[in-house]
Amino acid sequence: MRLRHKPMPSLQCSLFALALAAGAVHAATVIDNANGYTLNAKGDVVQFASLAFDDGGRILAVGSAADVATKAPQAQHVDMGGRTVLPGLIDAHGHVFGLGEMLTQLDLSATTSLQQALGAIGDYARANRDRAWVRGRGWNQENWKLGRFPTAQELDGAVADRPVWLERVDGHAGWANGRALVLAGITDKTPDPAGGKIVRDAAGHATGVLVDAAQDLMHKVLPQPSEGEGRVMLDRALEKMASVGLTSAHDAGIGAAQDRLYRDYADHGKLTARIYAMIGGTGADFDQLAKNGPLNAYGHDMYALRAVKLYADGALGSRGAALLAPYTDDPHSHGLLFHSNGEIDAMIAKAMKKGYQVNVHAIGDAGNRQILDTFAKEIPANRGQALRHRIEHAQVVTLADIPRFASIGIIPSMQPTHATSDKNMAEQRVGPERIKGAYAWRTFLAQGSRIACGSDFPVEAPNPFFGIHAAVTRQDAGGNPIAGWYPEQEMSLKEAFRCFTLDAAYAGHQEKTLGSLEAGKYADFIVIDQDMFRISPYDIHKIGVLETWVGGRRVWQKK
Repeated sequence: MRLRHKPMPSLQCSLFALALAAGAVHAATVIDNANGYTLNAKGDVVQFASLAFDDGGRILAVGSAADVATKAPQAQHVDMGGRTVLPGLIDAHGHVFGLGEMLTQLDLSATTSLQQALGAIGDYARANRDRAWVRGRGWNQENWKLGRFPTAQELDGAVADRPVWLERVDGHAGWANGRALVLAGITDKTPDPAGGKIVRDAAGHATGVLVDAAQDLMHKVLPQPSEGEGRVMLDRALEKMASVGLTSAHDAGIGAAQDRLYRDYADHGKLTARIYAMIGGTGADFDQLAKNGPLNAYGHDMYALRAVKLYADGALGSRGAALLAPYTDDPHSHGLLFHSNGEIDAMIAKAMKKGYQVNVHAIGDAGNRQILDTFAKEIPANRGQALRHRIEHAQVVTLADIPRFASIGIIPSMQPTHATSDKNMAEQRVGPERIKGAYAWRTFLAQGSRIACGSDFPVEAPNPFFGIHAAVTRQDAGGNPIAGWYPEQEMSLKEAFRCFTLDAAYAGHQEKTLGSLEAGKYADFIVIDQDMFRISPYDIHKIGVLETWVGGRRVWQKK
């Protein structure tokens, strides 16, 4: 794949200057001497040297130094020294508290073998003897080349004196030791719950791994984080997000406790990223949080709660994704649909009737079809077209169903690094024919779909440059495969840039205030250490963030 670097047209100041009847504008700050890139109203990449914003963090003018200076006299100036400036990047699908939790617990994502993981678990347990439970996340049996799930017996060999619960990298399976299974009351005779699976050996014994809804059996006995622990998680997550250039994130499933913290942080100026949150499910938390309808903007547009997150199925790696035909590498399994058609219809209708955007996790082709069928019925029935409903992941879709995203008006919310992480097992799971509709970004873009890009952190790293790199190269960070994995589905650099900025903002009803650096929008921008549009696309994942600004306020700076 080759990218041609064409000269970028200059911004026309008239497109960006904020027209005020009084004439000249007093700006609080002007960013000068920048190697700036943004998108204009047409979605074209354009360059700028200066940017002015007022005391409220709204952009007044963008363009050449001379043009901006006339619109912003008496301002303080910040010299960028020729460094590259981009609009703040937006992650359209992440789990903020999950990221914070991972940053405070054991992280197994870098382990490459079961033995290495067991050693890390034992070391962590010995270093944290005060913790009643050993908690962690990130294991992936595919990376371990194990050919099966790990077992409670193996985990007991590392830690037997305390309960251990470790979530798989995708969050759709968990691994428990013997003590945790006892506390949860899970025995060989415990039946599989609806939408879940207790993994068993050939003799029918529970092995210690719980898939999808079966994890709820463990969640009932896990100690819930205190408010103080929740604050630590949020602080750690926000710091991490700022350090990688995220100025906004769509939090894919929160409850009342997380909502309270977000509002409190917004009230006290502690949010360093804008949060577009989705209520997790349509149960008790929804009933409480939806009493007054969607919260479109709160705390100077730092927080919004106007969407609902639902689930159709599980994940591909744990074979929980629902497929129309059996798994290629497990002909006895189709995966799991979490809800009947009637149940998912009722949940989606309930959310729509209250005026909420509905964003549904669907990985497998059966899960995607179920949700497309429901949207096709419920959107016209509830006059919900303007709500910009989404399917989160849209990972394996039949070729016949992909055009339905456009015809029904559904946004595919996709994560480029899922493709480069899953390439070691995805085709084994679905075979050579179904893979043609998997991770199919080019097919979606060609029909006019706007893709909202994200990472699904902490399933993947939150760094958006990893996602842009994966989108334009279809390679992992190691440069594999050399020609790219199904390279015909790659994005152009402009498309990848747009899906982490303007189109992610559009997916959150925020394209008029976020996603590009234009007059009237917020001064959310980042300063990076390389020119993304001039370096090799294969090096994009190496880009580092130097500064992160949100609403005209610098919230992070590299030390």
